Amino acid sequence: MATCIPAPYVYNIPVSWALHGVSIGLWDVGLGLAVCGQAGLIAYLRKPKAKALVLTFPIPFTIAVLATGRFVDVTNAAGLVVLLLFTHGVRLLHYNLRVPIVVSIALSAACYCVISAALAYRIPVTEAAFWTVIGGNVVLAGVLMRLQSPIDEPGYRSPLPLYWKMPLIALVVSVLILLKNVLAGFMTVFPMVGVIAAYEARHSLHTICRQIPVLMITLSVLMSICRVVQPFAGVSWGLVWGWVGFGIAIVWLTPEMRTATGTDTKQAMESE
Repeated sequence: MATCIPAPYVYNIPVSWALHGVSIGLWDVGLGLAVCGQAGLIAYLRKPKAKALVLTFPIPFTIAVLATGRFVDVTNAAGLVVLLLFTHGVRLLHYNLRVPIVVSIALSAACYCVISAALAYRIPVTEAAFWTVIGGNVVLAGVLMRLQSPIDEPGYRSPLPLYWKMPLIALVVSVLILLKNVLAGFMTVFPMVGVIAAYEARHSLHTICRQIPVLMITLSVLMSICRVVQPFAGVSWGLVWGWVGFGIAIVWLTPEMRTATGTDTKQAMESE
């Protein structure tokens, strides 16, 4: 029989529970709500570039870091490469091998978990390892941004009601909460929104894949600032200052995206 022990309390409200040895806190609940909101917005948007832009914002990452109770380390940074593999895995399975989109997403997500679990406690958690992976992420993302050519893909807005998608999102987040000790920092970069975004953008997966290098660079900036700040001010303030760096990076990279695609991302958003 499941046992759920509340602890500790803030203003007489339990902020975490222990369920079969797994701590479930308010940040975990907040993570589910945030993923639902961001995935719902992606589902509403029609333009592929607008979907890709919303996918870039690291709201789930921020809350997931707080939910795990860990400092940002090399496992968070290494998760960005596995995220890249997940996104291209979905595209290759669905477009090249004609695998149904749901199966493609499920297989790619399973691969993400297997790879992450295998690496989580084998990567040396050192300063040198963190900055090496961060540097590799930025270089790899920069090369991909130059090599990937834009493809004009059709817009699409799913007719499936949001209340049918919420159970799937809840299931994904619940599984990640159960696996957060196994996946370590990789859990924070798991494509919680990406599994929904891949389904919603199944007609424009090339555009989603082109956005992942932007996500890799901007999130690397956020992680780097957090890594520097957290020993002195804590992970919360590290994330706050990291978001400032993320904002600067995404503004700097957005004109580059417009030049490459010939389409203004802001206009894509406003056209909704």
